[in-house]
Amino acid sequence: MAIRDFTSQRLCLTAPLVAGASVACSPEQASYLRSVLRMADGSGLLAFNGRDGEWQVTLRYQGKRGASLEVGAQSRPQEHGPDLWYVFAPLKRSRLDYMVQKAVEMGASRLVPVLTQHTQAERINLDRMRSNVIEAAEQCGILSLAEVNEPVKLAALLSSWPADRALIFCNEGAPQASPLTALQSIPRGPIAVLIGPEGGFSDVERQAISAKPYAHPVNLGPRIMRADTAAVAALALVNATLGDW
Repeated sequence: MAIRDFTSQRLCLTAPLVAGASVACSPEQASYLRSVLRMADGSGLLAFNGRDGEWQVTLRYQGKRGASLEVGAQSRPQEHGPDLWYVFAPLKRSRLDYMVQKAVEMGASRLVPVLTQHTQAERINLDRMRSNVIEAAEQCGILSLAEVNEPVKLAALLSSWPADRALIFCNEGAPQASPLTALQSIPRGPIAVLIGPEGGFSDVERQAISAKPYAHPVNLGPRIMRADTAAVAALALVNATLGDW
């Protein structure tokens, strides 16, 4: 695996990246590089787009506001983490930001907001979620960008769930007390982690999830955790047993 550069500024682009190309920065990116980071013309940084790996690029300012990046050598080939979806009942703004960033840091490849009976925040800013995905990827050396799904009601999610993807259902009523024991019994393959809302799933929802053959209940332990904390705990356990840790 290529050695990661943790000292250089990283920037996520949408354009294809290939040696010798010149890529225009968006007005927001140009302003960020010029006014916030105060990077000088000719400075080096790293760029990625979620498809073509990571590249060394050189900053070139254009006029008073514009900027472009000259693409040099590839520093890391494209990498892909575990096939891990994170399915969650949305939270209110600042805590949702935190949850999205941590899920990306923990290797989630897809974020799926699910609307449940006790969901507190049903209006979700998907553009803000995508911005948090990019920010976490830029800061943590991640090359793949997690996809962000449209919100879906729980019943619709369960009815269209792919049969080959295990759904790890975080449920305090799970029969197996040890989450590690429960996770170790799940075959390796595509997986998803489901975290409910602050008020928990209703009894009807809990029964509906448990009845699905692809659902695997997992108890996260004796302590009551907030939903954003439970996300980190669950994803850490899954990565340690079924992921790439």
